[in-house]
Amino acid sequence: MIDLTIHPDSLAHNIARARENGIVIPTYAQMKDPSLIPQDILEKLSRTGLWDVDPVNLFRVNWHNEPKQTGGLFGTPNYIEFPPALTGVPCRIVALAGKWFPTGCHKVGASFGCLVPRLVTGQFDADRQKAVWPSTGNYCRGGAFNSKLLGVHAIGILPEEMSRERFDWLRSIGAEIIATPGCESNVKEIFDKTHELAEDPGNMIFNQFEQMGNHLWHYEVTGSAIAEVFEHIRRPGDRMAGACFTTGSAGAIGSGDKLKELYPTMKLAAGEALQCPTLLDNGFGGHRIEGIGDKHVPWIHNVKNTDMVIDIDDCDSQELIRLFNEPEGVDFLVHDLGLDPEFVQRLSWLGISGIANVLCCIKMAKYYEFTSQDVVFTLLTDSVEMYGSRLEELREQDGPYTHEKAAVDYALHLQGQKTDNLLELTYAQRKRVHNLKYYTWVEQQGKTAQELNDLWYGTEFADVHTQAAAIDELIEAFNLAVKKG
Repeated sequence: MIDLTIHPDSLAHNIARARENGIVIPTYAQMKDPSLIPQDILEKLSRTGLWDVDPVNLFRVNWHNEPKQTGGLFGTPNYIEFPPALTGVPCRIVALAGKWFPTGCHKVGASFGCLVPRLVTGQFDADRQKAVWPSTGNYCRGGAFNSKLLGVHAIGILPEEMSRERFDWLRSIGAEIIATPGCESNVKEIFDKTHELAEDPGNMIFNQFEQMGNHLWHYEVTGSAIAEVFEHIRRPGDRMAGACFTTGSAGAIGSGDKLKELYPTMKLAAGEALQCPTLLDNGFGGHRIEGIGDKHVPWIHNVKNTDMVIDIDDCDSQELIRLFNEPEGVDFLVHDLGLDPEFVQRLSWLGISGIANVLCCIKMAKYYEFTSQDVVFTLLTDSVEMYGSRLEELREQDGPYTHEKAAVDYALHLQGQKTDNLLELTYAQRKRVHNLKYYTWVEQQGKTAQELNDLWYGTEFADVHTQAAAIDELIEAFNLAVKKG
């Protein structure tokens, strides 16, 4: 479970730091239901830009933000529904959009989930410690954003081959950057650097791959938002059929635990890159679906609750980001396919991993033969704004994008999706994937075999799910102490 032991001296430092920086922390209840946010906070938000480094933007760490760059408040979570003419399947595929979070990515929520329990208990000392954010890309951006609000020195760790935009943004916010060797599947190199930094007590490691705060944030906030959207769009006879999430830290797939409680017959899939098929067949390799961390299974992945593994060829996501964003691709989608121009414009809300998530949904729908009354959900982690440099590279590599290329990409990389490179998991296959955690977490990261077995046979995930209310009480006490000072 998440440790909620109070450290009074450090807590006093954090309260003083929050008072100095004008910080009020939102509760889980407010992140799930923004109607609970106080009026004075709403008034401040109405004058604040979405990406402004302003403490009030902590209250925008949720899925309900109005899709505006400045002054937006809250409504139904932002989502896109993909028409069958695009996906090639009759079922409804719906994705929540991470573009409208501060930093332009929902990973700011995962970093919130890891930081806040340690902040409001004093386990992290904002006066004496640096905050270290190991990441395959976006998580360290969210951590750097939260750190900047606190006036805390942030260290972002991410692979050197991630897109240029991520590094540029981290520099702009004043974060220290450590670029580790390799691409997004080189997670061990991230862990090696993290282990080195952890030797210094002046560093606090916020490890999204290990800390249950990441899982809990998605279980409570993302799971509830998906359920809200489903009930909002649900027609008579519609079923919550499934949800698919490519696994980086395995935080987002934690929302599937909430959804399975609400809709027990649904299927839950973990996606990964075909070029690094760790979950599918214990494989390894490098790939280009940025933000997915492979060659290991995150500690916080509740594999026992996962029904399917789906592998996506990274060539598909690379080609489709051009189809969705190049002028010739947009023209093909609007004029040849007859898609609504407003919908096509929203395809810029999909980053590379978001495209992979949608492809996972298509493969799941084909495998289970979902109908027009089945609804499958996923997430769009970030948007094309993080991949402008990748588009430039693809233009240099493959040349100008043409109408003919758009037609080929649509036929091959969307309509051509098949039910290959996926696996419906039996109990034994789930246990096989879970046991892969041994090589990272027991052999390398100091966990014990008993802890690994407890994670499978015990009730840790269910126990963590009960902790949101206790954390909210600590947040409220923290805010009250800040205000009284």
